[in-house]
Amino acid sequence: MTDRYAVMGNPIGHSKSPQIHALFAEQTGQDIRYEAILVPVDGFAQAVDQFRKQGGKGLNITVPFKQEAWALATQRSERAELAGAVNTLSIKDDVLAGDNTDGIGLVRDLTGNQQISITDRRLLLLGAGGAARGVIGPLLEQSPASLTIANRTASKAIELAKLFHNLGDIEARGFTELAGKAFDVVINATAAGLDNQTPDIPDNVINSDTVCYDMMYSKEPTAFVRYAKQQGARKAVDGLGMLVEQAAESFYIWRGVHPETRAVIAELEA
Repeated sequence: MTDRYAVMGNPIGHSKSPQIHALFAEQTGQDIRYEAILVPVDGFAQAVDQFRKQGGKGLNITVPFKQEAWALATQRSERAELAGAVNTLSIKDDVLAGDNTDGIGLVRDLTGNQQISITDRRLLLLGAGGAARGVIGPLLEQSPASLTIANRTASKAIELAKLFHNLGDIEARGFTELAGKAFDVVINATAAGLDNQTPDIPDNVINSDTVCYDMMYSKEPTAFVRYAKQQGARKAVDGLGMLVEQAAESFYIWRGVHPETRAVIAELEA
């Protein structure tokens, strides 16, 4: 029988996950079916239960259900515990196992596909919400020189830094406190791009020595990528590669096979 997988979210119509997993399955010879399921904002637990009863094997979880998925999971990986969010659920018998592949997806795209070094670099992570929390652990595992978390509301950045202080050198600042600071890599984990906006950071934070990465992706350059290029950034890319890499890690968790990602990224870009 063909094994069934899906991505759940709201909204979900824009999701590239079905296309990505179809390409993975074709490449690796795995017999799976993968679909996108729109879930009512107040109906996540019921949707997961229905999917389980119908024989579903695994789920990707996207906005706004990652924290709810964390709470629903009966087992959680260490990286899911750290992230406080789950984007991958594996279903076997009565066990609902939760994992988070966002951070490893980001790191693999940065260091592998984009050839952006993190080790011994000064990192700036913009935003202190769920997207930021999900990638801090994997970023710190790469041994950066420092990691600064910045947020419009400084207190949220401070809270997040406290959660991860035992993993490495972390600072927390408000956006206005970034003036005069220099960074090698700037990662945007804010939701500003949803409104075609950019984080309200001082202009001199990004310069010709800075590499910029937007965790959001779009057919056209995102607002943050456009802004970074206007500021003269050495390189500015969006998060399409992260999307594919985190999906590949989910695929491996479910099927035990590592798909090759670069051809899939190239096909999506085309």
